Amino acid sequence: MIAHISAAFAVMVSWVAHANAGVAPRVEIPFNNGAETVTATQPIKEPLTANYLSSSLVGNAMNSIQPFDQTLEWQGIRFHVTTALIDGNPVLYITPQGLEIDNSKVTHPLTGNIVRAQVADLDRDGSPEIYVFVRSSGRGMVGELIAYSANRKKSLSSIYLPPVSDNPKIAEGYQGEDEFAVTEHALVQRFPVYDGADAGARRTGKVRQVQYRLIPGEAGWLLRISEVTEY
Repeated sequence: MIAHISAAFAVMVSWVAHANAGVAPRVEIPFNNGAETVTATQPIKEPLTANYLSSSLVGNAMNSIQPFDQTLEWQGIRFHVTTALIDGNPVLYITPQGLEIDNSKVTHPLTGNIVRAQVADLDRDGSPEIYVFVRSSGRGMVGELIAYSANRKKSLSSIYLPPVSDNPKIAEGYQGEDEFAVTEHALVQRFPVYDGADAGARRTGKVRQVQYRLIPGEAGWLLRISEVTEY
């Protein structure tokens, strides 16, 4: 399982490398469908594109924030993920297309760079979700997930990922530097484990990996821990 997930992260790194080189990546997203593992190429009607530009956006607030423009489509729903500057502050836009009731643009403040965006159907209800992974600069580099579910292909509602600090089981030795990816039917978060919580703490050499499953919440959707491993 660890080898499989590590391979998935390697694929994500490969996408970024292709984008930086100006080469359109060949997109193949493996997922598990019942007892068989297949490659989902047909649901994505257009190739994923990612623009990682070398120049910074205008304004001091965007000095360390790189522009991002990516379009993803799955199960007939399209998501256009972009960044912009509003009143001097960086924001993320997610613009859906194909929803039956509400295709309004979603705006979310940004505190770091977008590492990648992915579409998936973690709860296997036939309606996709959009996951945007953000990382801040500096030591610690706490990762952030911005995610929305297309409720029965009608409208978007937010997906909540509880902070690592809320759970003592996974918070010990946590200092950020998260990596995220969607593999099979789980969201995977992994990060290096430190020997303490202060600024002088050092890495232990271990990596903690947390898997989440998507469940309905009271006012939206919730990612709940399903498995924690350390290696």
